Amino acid sequence: MDAYCMKCKTKREIKDPAAAFNSRGSAVTTGICPVCGTKLFRTGKTPAHEGLTPPEKTVTRSGKLVIVESPAKAKTVGRFLGKGYTVKASVGHIRDLLRSQLSVDVDRDFEPKYRVPNEKKAVVKELKQLAGQAEEVFLATDPDREGEAISWHLMEAAQIEKQRAHRVVFHEITEPAVNEAFAHPRGINMDLVNAQQARRVLDRLVGYSISPILWEKVRSRLSAGRVQSVALRLIVEREREIDAFVPVEYWSIAAEFKPDGIRSSFIAKLAKVDEEEPKLGAEDVVKPILIDMESAAYSITRIKRGERKRRPPAPYTTSTLQQEASRKLGYTTKRTMALAQGLYEGQDIGEGGTTGLITYMRTDSTNVSALAQAEARQYVSGKYGNDFLPSQAPTYKTKSAGAQEAHEAVRPTSAMRDPEKVKPFLEPPMFKLYQLIWQRFIASQMESAVFDTLQVEVTGKTPAHSYLLRASGSAVKFPGFLVVYEEAKNEDAKSEEDEENVRIPAGIEEGQTQELVRLIPEQHFTQPPPRYSEASLVQTLEEYGIGRPSTYAPTISTIQQRGYVERIDRRLIPTETGIQVNDLMLQYFPEIVDYQFTARMEADLDNIATGGADWVKVMHRFYGPFALTVQKAQAEMPVTKSAPEPIGRLCPECGRDLVIRYGRYGKFISCSGFPECRHTEAWLQKIGVICPKDGGDIVERKTRKGRIFYGCFNYPGCDFTSWKKPIPTPCPKCGGLLVIANKREAQCTNCQESFILEEVVPETAE
Repeated sequence: MDAYCMKCKTKREIKDPAAAFNSRGSAVTTGICPVCGTKLFRTGKTPAHEGLTPPEKTVTRSGKLVIVESPAKAKTVGRFLGKGYTVKASVGHIRDLLRSQLSVDVDRDFEPKYRVPNEKKAVVKELKQLAGQAEEVFLATDPDREGEAISWHLMEAAQIEKQRAHRVVFHEITEPAVNEAFAHPRGINMDLVNAQQARRVLDRLVGYSISPILWEKVRSRLSAGRVQSVALRLIVEREREIDAFVPVEYWSIAAEFKPDGIRSSFIAKLAKVDEEEPKLGAEDVVKPILIDMESAAYSITRIKRGERKRRPPAPYTTSTLQQEASRKLGYTTKRTMALAQGLYEGQDIGEGGTTGLITYMRTDSTNVSALAQAEARQYVSGKYGNDFLPSQAPTYKTKSAGAQEAHEAVRPTSAMRDPEKVKPFLEPPMFKLYQLIWQRFIASQMESAVFDTLQVEVTGKTPAHSYLLRASGSAVKFPGFLVVYEEAKNEDAKSEEDEENVRIPAGIEEGQTQELVRLIPEQHFTQPPPRYSEASLVQTLEEYGIGRPSTYAPTISTIQQRGYVERIDRRLIPTETGIQVNDLMLQYFPEIVDYQFTARMEADLDNIATGGADWVKVMHRFYGPFALTVQKAQAEMPVTKSAPEPIGRLCPECGRDLVIRYGRYGKFISCSGFPECRHTEAWLQKIGVICPKDGGDIVERKTRKGRIFYGCFNYPGCDFTSWKKPIPTPCPKCGGLLVIANKREAQCTNCQESFILEEVVPETAE
């Protein structure tokens, strides 16, 4: 075959075709130019060269590489796997859509354009190098769609061949679970990947199509989203219900009776007048009844004794955990998930390294493994006795609409690891969440509580009317699961148990005469529906089938970060901006904020995850009508930019009004005469605490170098400052101002006394 000498610039003939390749299979030959002695390069194939295959490069690989998301998880998993395994963390996603553009080619079947962000390039480079050297690569990311997608992106970005890649899934980071997962690896489930990819593309299409319209028509820094806009709609509509609510007056009548021959008395409520439910709408209706009841003769006409069972609640799902942590501990959804993540990934609890304390915390399943149930039953039997153990382990049905992932419920990884054992090793907020999860799980495997119930009916008669009054009471006969845990009451819902539990004296009997001690009329007014708390909003989203376990916390955080909603006294209140954006969305994008439409989209994503739908077809079905809606909104939506809001002070430079404006970094104060006058001030965020010196609002301030401190809004008139954040709770000892001293303690600025932070204000650690 022909070869070429680069130095002589002359063709040379090589008689051995195999010499045309070096060990790397490149074109450099091992032939030597007979004139100048340099290497020859192949210039083309000859008949003798046809069919010749270059020798393959021999790559020597050894060891096993495991990739997880977080360093904490890597540390825990690595301890279980031991020698022969290298465990590395991707630190979350390693590829994503570009932020600067849509990154979705709608003309090519919605092909996403992924990119490794700059901050992850070093991580990907290292993982690629390690993967190239490893004999096998195990992708041990989280056991949900997001985790499946991260594993797929790792394969793509680190160029890991399918034959060397193994997907391992475990729902708890314990040695048995990890070993079981590594004993049964599988390939990447592309249905799950496509479901996550479809959600990402769908949300990008909505956000990047609508948000620019809001920037142009309203103001910059606004956003819209498929789930966040629906959550905002719920909050705004609830606020309007409250504003439109007209209270209606109504009355109730109760009576205190003393049974004949018994010293104690009890209270009964009026239930019927002349066999009809009384309509006590106004005082003028109530007064004649009270006058007539004063003259009635009363006696007990019925005593009903019974028994009522109360089943334990199911173990936690993501939703119920967030709700309960909000009601019992005062935690936000974001904080709950951050603490749960730490419990799942592992903590050092004195067992020779980090240990995963709970199962995976993003789940809508109430299933529990047989092994976990058996361990819980063993604990209950040993601690409380067999009376507290049901004959069969309880099972629970998932109540959420469109429940998807085949996970277990959120539970402790070991029932034997009771909270007191781990308390010395955990920070108080994390300990309290673990205690809640452990108690709920143990209670869910216990016997029902049993109550003795008693209902007494008292009848009063006058010549004109007859009156029926009822008193109900109950007492614990057998505590059952209540010895471990009692569910927090839904602050927004009324139940039968909310009714007054009357203490009824012993010795009463049917036919017994009752002495009327007093009548107790009480005026009431109907109440508007309550504003949403984070707990009740999560519950409502779940009931509608909107969002999934992984989306509740980021959705609620987003609408607050965007300034659409404020959280005041644990209630979500829409801002003027939030109301304005919601109204525009309802008018121009009604389908996007339609509850049923959003729920149907979630169902479509579920179908993709199970292989029942093609994600590209789902995108086409959505995008055609949506693109037309976007075009129409762009053309028809009026410019609704509101005038800057005055703050009630004058510009110190020109005397015109100071107003609130919005810039790249959020709110700031500016002169209304801009651009003629360029005076600006930082927006001072009030923290809800009164200055101890002059009663002004304490605000968050920053030094020139960006360090945060706290001072009085009336500065320079008031010189109060503090490097430590003040909290609204007064000092329990002297009533002085408390500040956060450290993660565990609050300290009084007056008497210098210290208190446990979580006991003073549960929410301060956020």
